[in-house]
Amino acid sequence: MSRRRHRPRLPSSSIKRGRRRSHPWRFAVAVAGVAAAAFLTVVYWPLDEEFERLAPKLEQMLAAEPEPEPETGAAAAPTADRFACEVAYVNDGDTLRCEDGTRIRLHAVAARESDETCSPGHPCPTASAASATAELRRLASNRTIRCERIGQSYNRITAICWTPADVEINCAMIRSGTTVVWDRFNRERAICRS
Repeated sequence: MSRRRHRPRLPSSSIKRGRRRSHPWRFAVAVAGVAAAAFLTVVYWPLDEEFERLAPKLEQMLAAEPEPEPETGAAAAPTADRFACEVAYVNDGDTLRCEDGTRIRLHAVAARESDETCSPGHPCPTASAASATAELRRLASNRTIRCERIGQSYNRITAICWTPADVEINCAMIRSGTTVVWDRFNRERAICRS
């Protein structure tokens, strides 16, 4: 009879513990290795063929004439600073409200307050507040005007606006004699330029 070698058996709990300890880090190293290999493949992929294919198009794009600058006049296409206002209400001689709730303060224009006073430090026209309000109503009420945002005054947008007939409302208010130019703001961005 042949002798079989008898190997002592290890308790199953020690085998499981050994596998638990070695398994997570081996898996993590394998995943990290695959990720690193994929990253390096993408980063260092030979681009010579792709570059040669795209080079003529790139040269053509660089040699092309630049696109013309956008129009700067009042009739230019709407941008973030240009918007339409469907006038819902004229507050006084220099402020109006659009249908969407936007409040517009005419840039560089000073009118008397509704109570016929002028705020301290503000230019004060000789014309009455009622005449300025009537003039702004004549120019803008129930019309869709175009405006260019210049800044912010309290919760109002300061803007230069045009009627549908391309009449600059800010300038028309000054020329009517019912308001005056507010020089401080006119120096920042002049009205009556056309």
